[in-house]
Amino acid sequence: MDLALLRTFVTVHRAGSFTRAAALLGLSQPAVTSQIRTLERQLGRPLFLRQARGVTPTTIGDELAHKAAPHLDALVEITETGLDEDSHVRTLHLAGPPEFTAERALPALTELTGEDGQGFALRASFGNAEETLEGLSAGHHDLAITTARPRGALLTATPLCDEEHVLVAAPRWAAEVGPGKLRRKGARALEDLPVVEVHESLPLVARYWASVFDCRPASSGTVVVPDLRAVLACAAAGAGLAVLPTYLCSEAIERGDVVALLDPAVPPLRTYFLVVRTGTLAMPHIARAHEWLLRAAADWS
Repeated sequence: MDLALLRTFVTVHRAGSFTRAAALLGLSQPAVTSQIRTLERQLGRPLFLRQARGVTPTTIGDELAHKAAPHLDALVEITETGLDEDSHVRTLHLAGPPEFTAERALPALTELTGEDGQGFALRASFGNAEETLEGLSAGHHDLAITTARPRGALLTATPLCDEEHVLVAAPRWAAEVGPGKLRRKGARALEDLPVVEVHESLPLVARYWASVFDCRPASSGTVVVPDLRAVLACAAAGAGLAVLPTYLCSEAIERGDVVALLDPAVPPLRTYFLVVRTGTLAMPHIARAHEWLLRAAADWS
């Protein structure tokens, strides 16, 4: 059996789509379709059921993928190891949200970049969840951190950690609102306050309002900047209230630069996932970074 046909088959099985598999393989969609049909003729059984959106594997297709995929992944690992023999250093390509990746993931992974015979070179890129998962699917990244759990068999996600959010503002805004006013009026006490956010849709503020106040925020974004560290700086300067992860603003709260306005019994949480292309944990440098981040996350609060 032609290994190229099996490789195309496994890619379609993981991608759930001829179109997406073609993009990952660098082939045209008709070429992928032709290869799958050739493999089906050789086996004498259909491997996929065509649907309006993509394809789903038949029982035979699932069985073949289960048997063939590990061996194909092992061959890829052998090939890539051979390509790196001259440098003796593997390169890990990591992608994720800028703040979490910079503050959490990169400091942890730099411990693995030493010249101990098992270290690797590290390259990082930042992006939102959609961009990051698309880049991972296309092979531009080896490991991704995202707040969105991917669908389908192409990518495998493992929960990494939960991020707790806190509502903060500069001391002058905190004094104006006051805990008593917040207890009496709830979200209405905050209606006239300016808001600092990362996007016009107010993703963090809206999630916080829904979780804590069971309503939507009445305010719109006064200052919108695409980085939570800039949001913190603007909030500390008095630009308005903000919702931030505790790991990012805890020191600013301790210094008194900003004040936590509320202490809800159940603070809003956001889950981060560690995502790889299915099968790539067979590669030692990706597996080591994956395990290292999971261990490091156990100490993150």
